[in-house]
Amino acid sequence: MCAIQTVKCPHCRKEAPLAGNPYRPFCSERCKMIDLGTWASEGYRIPGEKAPQHDDNNEDDE
Repeated sequence: MCAIQTVKCPHCRKEAPLAGNPYRPFCSERCKMIDLGTWASEGYRIPGEKAPQHDDNNEDDE
């Protein structure tokens, strides 16, 4: 049986250990925080059509 010991960091592509790595699948806290920042700033997107805008001030809903 061959267990995976390392993975490539999704951000920098450096080899990172799986066992005992608190930042896995990232190699470091820096790469983890960069990835989180990209998610928070909506840097990752799925291509497609924009959703229709909803008008919260529409009085027809009363």
